[in-house]
Amino acid sequence: MPMLSDDSPVTFNDAIPNQADVVIIGGGVIGISTAWFLAKAGVSVLVCEKGRVAGEQSSRNWGWVRQMGRDEAELPIVTQSLNIWEEFRKEIGEDIGFTRQGLLFLADNEKDEKEFEEWMEVAKQHQLATQILSPAEVGKSLNHSEHPWKAGMYTSSDGRAEPFTAVPAIAKAAQKKGVKIVENCAVRAIETEVGAISGVVTELGAVSTKAVVCAAGAWSSTFLRNINVTFPQLLVKGTVARTKPCPDGFLGGACSEKFSFRRRQDGGFTLSLGNYLDHYLCADSLRYFTDFLPTLKVTWSGLRFRLTDGLTKRLFPARKWHADEVTPFERTRVLNPTPNPKVVNQIKTEMATHLPLLAKTEIAEAWAGMIDAPPDFVPVMDEIPGYKSLFLASGFSGHGFGIGPGAGKIMADLVQGKKAEFDLSRFRFSRFSDGSPIVVGPAL
Repeated sequence: MPMLSDDSPVTFNDAIPNQADVVIIGGGVIGISTAWFLAKAGVSVLVCEKGRVAGEQSSRNWGWVRQMGRDEAELPIVTQSLNIWEEFRKEIGEDIGFTRQGLLFLADNEKDEKEFEEWMEVAKQHQLATQILSPAEVGKSLNHSEHPWKAGMYTSSDGRAEPFTAVPAIAKAAQKKGVKIVENCAVRAIETEVGAISGVVTELGAVSTKAVVCAAGAWSSTFLRNINVTFPQLLVKGTVARTKPCPDGFLGGACSEKFSFRRRQDGGFTLSLGNYLDHYLCADSLRYFTDFLPTLKVTWSGLRFRLTDGLTKRLFPARKWHADEVTPFERTRVLNPTPNPKVVNQIKTEMATHLPLLAKTEIAEAWAGMIDAPPDFVPVMDEIPGYKSLFLASGFSGHGFGIGPGAGKIMADLVQGKKAEFDLSRFRFSRFSDGSPIVVGPAL
């Protein structure tokens, strides 16, 4: 199951229309979910994907669909998102691997235990099926009585889906509802009339439209900078591995500061290190250094700073471009970073230490993904000030897969001018420039 790359076959190749009510930039879980709900409302939609649908983080994440440990402002949205995942499973007629097998957070020390107890107050307020587990209960859940963890926090109503298949399946269902989806179709520029969106220029031609949703993930800041909109966003690289099928083990997912694992639909496990992320130093590291100072206090122990590589140089261009020029999005269709071999080796060590049932199970594949994050780890879901009907849905900080369908519904409502179902003040674009203090949400 190789990760998608620039060389992967094109799957979505609709003819580009001259006009669409809404153009969505990006074919990840957020963009495709937004398109789904707009189409259900009778809105004509074009999704422009520079590379492959779900080619980047939407197919490379852990597959968790969770409420536990979320920023409190996200909780009502992700709870709705869980219900939408259930509806997808029934409505689209394809297996997306969604199931509620529960998720487990594991405490390595007393500090973790205290954080669990504090978060239980949030869980009670939102009536979540969350409970604290004793060491013995953790051992029973994991079938590992000699485990090193001090306690656990478990939410039985949380679940998972299979990232590699889920978003393409939803995209195919959206096509059946009339959504046009075009891969290898980067949006180069937007066009405006009297301050309002009037169209986009893609590498395949111009399209007139009334609204644009930028759901470009790791590329959002680069795209917006070209129209003089500043969106503070940095990237970190996470390395992940999967095992060959294993007959036994916890059916859900579990995470500690050191080690994370999730049972897969194919019987194997998805594995990663909970506290190891690579950040490649680039121009944006300096550009947004002050914005991210509060964040560094939270994430410093888990970050590894690296010298920039060719991939990030292409992602962060030094200059702007015109609508008739080739863009960075066309030079790198799919961000397909090389997994960190040290992390893969450490995952093998942690397998034997923390989950002995996997000690003799082989690693089948390793991959990496670029996770985008704003300074507070909380996404933006808002209309961009100064650009009427230009919306941003980005900065999901590695949490976007699970909340994606709920976020898509929100964005579809915003585009249509409907009143939001939830308080979206935490997700406003202006929080980075209106003098508000940065309130850091749960880390990656």
